[in-house]
Amino acid sequence: SEQASEQASEQTSEQAEQPAPKRARKSCELSILGRTETFVRVRMAANDGSHDWLHVERVRALALRIARNEDREGRSTDLLVVELAALLHDIDDWKYKQAKKGNADEESTPTADEFLAAQADVPDATRERVSKVIKNVGFKDELKGGCELFPELAAVQDADRMDAIGAIGIARTFTFGGKKDRPLYDPEQPPELEMTQEKYIAAAAKNTGSTINHFPEKLLKLAAMMKTATGKRMAQSRHGYMLEFLERFDREIKGEL
Repeated sequence: SEQASEQASEQTSEQAEQPAPKRARKSCELSILGRTETFVRVRMAANDGSHDWLHVERVRALALRIARNEDREGRSTDLLVVELAALLHDIDDWKYKQAKKGNADEESTPTADEFLAAQADVPDATRERVSKVIKNVGFKDELKGGCELFPELAAVQDADRMDAIGAIGIARTFTFGGKKDRPLYDPEQPPELEMTQEKYIAAAAKNTGSTINHFPEKLLKLAAMMKTATGKRMAQSRHGYMLEFLERFDREIKGEL
């Protein structure tokens, strides 16, 4: 009977995570999304694998899954805003903007806001909502306090953070660390556990710290920072996987395995 109860509980949990039915897209929405996807693909073509088009694709899929599940549970969400914001969320990524300062071609390319402003068929209210999501989706933005939460921001933010944890998150972290020539680990550089926005930006600008420090400084905090019920449920297994990885990483450093 105890086993039957556990199986029933697992089945209920699995059913709760089943993606909600998809709503048919209007032709005008498909046109907007198609142009946006083309713009993002071109803009991100030169990025490394930690912040490339495939990252955007994963965030879009996760954000829509979260938004549909939230909608099914009675928390209404504008799916067009969610999808546009997910597609555009990394176009103006400050980490890459810093690295490209002085590059005339890069500095002349449209920002997400400029791209949206040029799309005459995107309603002003949608444009403003998408822009607000993009400007507040980042970890560093929340370190400063962020803005008042709303459903579309919650869905995209949770999706972006979900892609930063688990197996994919581990792979992305070491990809970015390698691009920045950071050491895998450094016993002489302990992690900054009391992270502030100022410290976070300064560390990125100076390119200090080891890759493994990124886990206690940021990634291990993300599961507890999920905003949606769906995101909180989904984050648990990814968080657990990171803990297992870090334990093994530490034991291998010590020569125990």
